[in-house]
Amino acid sequence: MESVGTVLLAMMAGSLRVSTPFLFVSLGECLTEKAGRINLGNEGVLVLGAMVAYATSYETGSPWAGVVAAAFVGLVLGALHGAICSLKRVNDVAMGIAIMVAGTGIAFFFGKPYIQPSAPLLPGIPFGFWSDNAQVRNALSVCPLFLLGIAAAIALHWCFNATRVGLRVRIVGDSQDAALALGLPIDRTRFFATATGSALAGIGGAFLSLYYPGSWNEGLSSGQGLMAVALVVFARWNPINCIYASLLFGAAGALGPSLQTVGITWGYYLFYAAPYVVTLVVLIITAQGGRSLRGMPGQLSIGR
Repeated sequence: MESVGTVLLAMMAGSLRVSTPFLFVSLGECLTEKAGRINLGNEGVLVLGAMVAYATSYETGSPWAGVVAAAFVGLVLGALHGAICSLKRVNDVAMGIAIMVAGTGIAFFFGKPYIQPSAPLLPGIPFGFWSDNAQVRNALSVCPLFLLGIAAAIALHWCFNATRVGLRVRIVGDSQDAALALGLPIDRTRFFATATGSALAGIGGAFLSLYYPGSWNEGLSSGQGLMAVALVVFARWNPINCIYASLLFGAAGALGPSLQTVGITWGYYLFYAAPYVVTLVVLIITAQGGRSLRGMPGQLSIGR
C-alpha cells in the first residue's frame, strides 16, 4: 500500500509538471483552430521558445525575462505562419511543417552554446509547506506557469462565450460564408489568433527549459507540440477541457518516472511511451467521426 501511495503521489507531482507545456500548447492550438486554421508549427515554437527562454535567463539573470522572450518568439513565428497562410493557395498543414522544421533548426543552431551553462530557473510555489513529508512538499511545489495556464484557459473560455472578439473568432472558424456576410475580416482574425496561439506555445517551451526538466538540450520537447493537436481534439475544442486533457496526458508522461521511484524498472521504455499511446488512441477514436468530433470548427473539415 505504501508503494501504491508513493506511485500515486509521484504521478500527481509529475502530472502537474508534465501537463504544463501540454496546457499552453493546447490552448494556443485551440485558439488557432477556433479561427479555422491548423498550426502544426507549434512543435517548432515549443523548442525555439525553450531555447530562447533559457538563453535569455542565462544572459539577463531573470527567468521571467526568459518567459517573455519565449512568448515574443512564439508571437513572431505565429505571425509569420498567419501572414503566409493568408496568401492564396497556401496550405496550413504544409506551412505548419515548414515552421516546425525552421523553429527546431534555429533552436539547435543558436542553442548549442547554452547546452552546458546553468541558467536561473523559475521558482516553485510551495503549496505543501504544511507537511513534514519531503515527498508531499515536492509533489505540491507548483510552477507559477501552471497557475497562469489555468487562468489563461478560464479567460479563453470566457472570451469565446462572452465577448465580441471571441464570437468573431468562432464565426470565422465555423463558417467563412457567414463571416463574409457579416463583413468580418477573416484573414486578419486568423492572423491574430494564430500569432496569439503561437505565443502561448512559446510560454510552454519556457516551462520546459526553466522549470521541468529545467535545462536546455536538443531532445527537450519529445513531440509535445504535435501531441497537443490530438489533445485539442480530445478536449472538443474547449479551453476548460484542455486543462483536464493536459493533466491526463501529463499523468501518462509521469507514469514511467513514478514507477521507477518504487523500483519498478521492467518495461521502462514501454511506460515512457504512455503519452504516445494515449495520442494514438485519441487519433483512432477521432478518425471514426461522429460524436468524437463534436465541437470541431466547421472550416477545419474543409481541405484548404
